[in-house]
Amino acid sequence: MKTTGYAAQSAGGTLAPWEFERRALRPNDVAMEVLYCGICFTDIHQVHDDWGWGLFPMVPGHEIVGRVIDVGSEVTRFSKGDTVAVGCMVDSCQECDQCHHGEEQFCREGMTLTYSGRDRISGETTQGGYSKHLVVREEFVLHVPDGLDLSRVAPLLCAGITTYSPLRSWNVGPGSRVGVIGLGGLGHMAVKLAEGLGADVTVLSRTADKEQDALDLGADGLLVSSDEEAMKEAASSFDLIIDTVPVKHDLTPYLSLLDIGGALVLVGQIGPMEEINSEAVVMGRRCIVGSAIGGIAETQELLNFCGKKDILPECEIIPISQVNEAFERLKRSDVRYRFVIDMASLPAP
Repeated sequence: MKTTGYAAQSAGGTLAPWEFERRALRPNDVAMEVLYCGICFTDIHQVHDDWGWGLFPMVPGHEIVGRVIDVGSEVTRFSKGDTVAVGCMVDSCQECDQCHHGEEQFCREGMTLTYSGRDRISGETTQGGYSKHLVVREEFVLHVPDGLDLSRVAPLLCAGITTYSPLRSWNVGPGSRVGVIGLGGLGHMAVKLAEGLGADVTVLSRTADKEQDALDLGADGLLVSSDEEAMKEAASSFDLIIDTVPVKHDLTPYLSLLDIGGALVLVGQIGPMEEINSEAVVMGRRCIVGSAIGGIAETQELLNFCGKKDILPECEIIPISQVNEAFERLKRSDVRYRFVIDMASLPAP
């Protein structure tokens, strides 16, 4: 299938229109027209090859909402016209213990990334959702609940599931005390989802500037992390802290905020961190853990939950011609809180 997208031809390159071929449908494939695609900071990291595994030319995008236009002969769960979604992965081995547990993101053979990955059958480079069409294995396609504003659904497929998965893993619900470090694309979703699950939610920020924003999003309060006295008073007041900061930083000040047995979950930074003082960890049986996205079943659970509760990210909708400008603005944190590309702005091939 001939299609068009916006691609970086080399590491650090500007995104520009590019025609390429999507594979012909296999028996278990779903083909879709892409309606909306979210912009994730991961897209910037990948285009700049910050992690060293970028494959070029690269069409980014792993927060995808589309409409089914064709299905393979063995597809049973989707039909033409269905509204569907695709997240950060498009395949896994389906045979290992992790896949059988519904945690394909931890596949022992490695999940296949939606873009800048290798197709498990052909070996060709996968290309993402900044494109007119997408072809994906049925098992990695998700149903979008009726009634949700489709222009705002896409970020749920990464920012949403990245913050929902640790909330579910730590059984957050009524009575849970949740802290959220950072109020950006990930952080604002963590606030909305934790509040939706019934938790008491506090945003942790270096200044009080975002207090009203935090309250408007559903938080119960904001704790200024640069206020030493306030931090001392907040000792042992959280069961779970979700750290969404995407750069190297010091975790030590936050550890004493956890109650006995509490957990600080890293979902932002991938890479080096500042050295920590282990006293609060050892003396309080506290833990520092990481969390990636969720599996397919959990992602569908998230979508259904958001459909029931009408929880959606705050988005700025842009035409694809503004994608490079959006990248620069995202680097400056100049968005509240996610960019979504209206793919109707991309001409057909």
